[in-house]
Amino acid sequence: MTKREVIRTVFSGGRPPYVPWWFWFTQEATDKLKAHYGDSLDVLLDLHVESMGHESWTELPNKRFRDYFGVVWNRSVDADIGVVENCLLPEPTLKNYTFPNPIDRATFDSIPGRLARSQDRFRTFTIGFSLYERAWTMRGTENLMMDFIEHPKFVHELLDAICDYNVRQVKEAVKYDIDAVYYGDDWGQQHGLQMGYPIWREFIYPRLKRMYAAGRDAGKFILIHSCGDVDELFDDLIDIGVNCFNPFQPEVMDVFSLLPKYRGRLAFHGGLSTQKTLPYGSAEDVRRECRKLLELGRDGGYIFNAAHAVEGDVPLENLIAMIETVTAQKR
Repeated sequence: MTKREVIRTVFSGGRPPYVPWWFWFTQEATDKLKAHYGDSLDVLLDLHVESMGHESWTELPNKRFRDYFGVVWNRSVDADIGVVENCLLPEPTLKNYTFPNPIDRATFDSIPGRLARSQDRFRTFTIGFSLYERAWTMRGTENLMMDFIEHPKFVHELLDAICDYNVRQVKEAVKYDIDAVYYGDDWGQQHGLQMGYPIWREFIYPRLKRMYAAGRDAGKFILIHSCGDVDELFDDLIDIGVNCFNPFQPEVMDVFSLLPKYRGRLAFHGGLSTQKTLPYGSAEDVRRECRKLLELGRDGGYIFNAAHAVEGDVPLENLIAMIETVTAQKR
């Protein structure tokens, strides 16, 4: 089987020949690994998934970056994402805002080359900050939370506009030979949803249903990322076509009961603790947890990864322990 076929087997409910993996690392962790492994890092990691379609960011002075929507991010501390510094929508109205072009070539021109270089990998088109997150980056988190109660009509208008943008982008993306559409949108916190289930169901769910359908109707798998304690949403997400959930955080959900419970209906990607085991455990602790997760995923429904992009505070020996334990399956 190619790596692409292995991933498709997992998402289709079958039993793969081994547990596939898709590691994520922050820039600081990546630099640490490159210093150790050199130019052989990409070959060593042997990733099973190729992600493409990211929109461009404009670099500004003083470690600031402006995204495609006009949001300015301060990356002076967090070099990977950063902190929002401006408010595009200071008032609850879209009257003075113009959305970017969803099919701008900056998003799509690199796709043919990446497809050609990754024919044995499963290929995803990725939309980060895809709905709720895009809304709060534009309006501000506190403002948006108040708007759910005080200006619900505006929130519906804003989320519809973001959804329209994403649907148009996905309809362009599925013209390429991709396997899946990957949506990122954090709804959770360490305990429960940020906005509570009734608000999520009224405001978020209907747009997700329409966004996911744009990929499903074209025969693509649907993958999502949502940090935090959100397992109360799994049945809703399955109903609207989600095939795989990430990051599968052991600190906020019982990964060893959830995977068997949903195997065949929902696959999971993640599972290794980035809050405890990787930064604070020993290399043997890391190997032990990796082996437990690999055993859990032998019957399918699972792609190995840490519960989020691995941070730079993880010791090199722990990074090596994770990589070597997981990639050894194919040796």
